[in-house]
Amino acid sequence: MSREKQAVDRARTAFKTGRSKPLEFRVRQLKALQRFITEREKEIAEALKKDLNKSQFDTPMYELLGLEGEISLSLEKLAEWAAPRHVEKTLLTISDQVYIQPEPLGVVLIIGAWNYPLAVTIQPLIGAIAAGNAAVVKPSEVSVHTARVMEDFLPLYLDKELYPVVTGGVPETQELLRQRFDHIFYTGNSAVGRLVMEAAARHLTPVTLELGGKSPCYISPDCDLSIACRRITWGKFTNCGQTCIAPDYILCDPSIQDRVVDEIRKSIKEFYGADPKTSPDYGRIINQRHFGRVMSLLDGCTVALGGESDESQCYIAPTVLRDVSPDAKVMQEEIFGPVLPILSVSSADEAIHFINEREKPLALYVFSADNKLIKHMIAETSSGGVTANDCLLHYSVSALPFGGVGNSGMGCYHGKHSFDQLSHLRACLIKSLGMESMNKVRYPPITAEKLRWARFFILKRVNLGRVGRLALVAVLAVLAAVVLQRFLQ
Repeated sequence: MSREKQAVDRARTAFKTGRSKPLEFRVRQLKALQRFITEREKEIAEALKKDLNKSQFDTPMYELLGLEGEISLSLEKLAEWAAPRHVEKTLLTISDQVYIQPEPLGVVLIIGAWNYPLAVTIQPLIGAIAAGNAAVVKPSEVSVHTARVMEDFLPLYLDKELYPVVTGGVPETQELLRQRFDHIFYTGNSAVGRLVMEAAARHLTPVTLELGGKSPCYISPDCDLSIACRRITWGKFTNCGQTCIAPDYILCDPSIQDRVVDEIRKSIKEFYGADPKTSPDYGRIINQRHFGRVMSLLDGCTVALGGESDESQCYIAPTVLRDVSPDAKVMQEEIFGPVLPILSVSSADEAIHFINEREKPLALYVFSADNKLIKHMIAETSSGGVTANDCLLHYSVSALPFGGVGNSGMGCYHGKHSFDQLSHLRACLIKSLGMESMNKVRYPPITAEKLRWARFFILKRVNLGRVGRLALVAVLAVLAAVVLQRFLQ
């Protein structure tokens, strides 16, 4: 029996004991995960420095703060999220208990990504624990040092049987995907996402796919270009461009292209100094294979800014391309690196057409002083999320669902959305054996008169407080007597 199968079997056996279900247990595990983040920050930061050249402050800013907030929110809201959710009734069910009961799915597989290797692996784990599941954690093998930290330290904090960490590369992931899970949560690219979905289909396992795509950024000539370009520069070049919701390309009127380049140049110098290679805040490409892939995307393009590289350090300078053709190589795949193409469009409507001719992106960015234009672009396009006049920030709001649409993914998470995504929302109705006369309208033989009564009781929705419910029950008792007398004649 493979190591992967053993981990899954142990997790399922542990789940069947029921110990992951009590809220007290979930709270203890969430607090233990909180301690892992705070007590092992040094080891985490050292690993991320080796993997992606993340600085001393980059790690807490972009990897840990969000996780701390997510855990705190889950601890605060867990009892509310897990409680029965009462719903609107019909007159037919007014005296019944009708509610949604969230329950754990079972054993969840979490396959993490390498670009934010801790955040995008632990964040769905928080949701899995909060929802009462077991979870097999598979960190990305590409961010090898961070994967080792999770393998070495997570079992010291969490229940080792319920939450095993399985490391390894493609063969290990393939072996995991042969096993039966109750949900698979994958973060990565769409090509692998298709393989994950194909494997899941063999067991009818539901999936959450957090993918990516080419997220467009439209800049209207009416906006403050200095502010817009500063925010775009931050959103694009953070983590060396290796962010799934980074602006992938700019759409703007050709009349402002030169100013956009100049403002981005100023912002790069403001953020990273005259030589970004020496800046502690500028990252590196994850490995030489991805370095070569990103550099190859520059073929046939005009470099307006940057372009310098050092393969030995996996360094690519913040780079802007101008007058890019829609047919250029850089426009055929998600860049996932510090390269920002600029394409010309003459209007917002042309930008909308350009966006809609392509796969639905994970994020859409619009910069404009005109709120009507922003709303117009939102109404006429489709994307996983939208941020106007800034970048990335919708990811930081736990109340917003984070996820893709179409080619950029399916399902969503963050906050309560994580809890719901990794729960079965079970429909429950508990009926009394009394008031049987009310039910005679649905028993054969069906008559025209019974159909009229059924229409009255079933189609009339009610949502009343306790006093209103008591009053309505009294009225229904009278109606029941009338119905009973009617059909017993």
